[in-house]
Amino acid sequence: MDINEKIILGLVGEMAAGKTTVTNYLKEKHGAVTFRFSDMLRDILKRIHVEPLRNHLQNLSTFLRQTYGEDIMSKVIAKDVEESDAPIIITEGIRRPTDITHLKQLPGFYIIVISADERIRFERITKRSENPDDQKKTWNEFQREGQQESEQKIKEIAAEADYRVDNNGTVEELHKQIDIILEKINHGN
Repeated sequence: MDINEKIILGLVGEMAAGKTTVTNYLKEKHGAVTFRFSDMLRDILKRIHVEPLRNHLQNLSTFLRQTYGEDIMSKVIAKDVEESDAPIIITEGIRRPTDITHLKQLPGFYIIVISADERIRFERITKRSENPDDQKKTWNEFQREGQQESEQKIKEIAAEADYRVDNNGTVEELHKQIDIILEKINHGN
């Protein structure tokens, strides 16, 4: 598929805002494929036999960016997106302005910010098991992690958003907002 025909959605949001829920919906209903920034980090940690705890992921991300350039992860994801034949591609886990450096140069790239209240996000993160340490997380730990540099940079990216989604309601309401956004993109709005 020609890169000019693809819809590339960059999902941005704080921890447990609903990025994975949106990704799963787009995959199931619209046949989208996803490239997550954390997947490349998880791949490396798995290869070196280190548990994929949130702090390990953050430390590795920092190391890679300091060693190979702040935009290294954007380069990797943009190349993966270009090589994909899928008509709808999701880039999930954008956390820094440099994460979109190469993506925003691709035609059909849109940033969607997903937001939810802090207390709701805390409840979600402790109910899921994406990272081994999520279920045991305390409110203070969650708030401290929310102050990490990578979480704070999300606000900068949000300022460039093409679309915004409020995920404080039901899953059905979330899905409806996503369908409306896709309709707007398909009709050039």
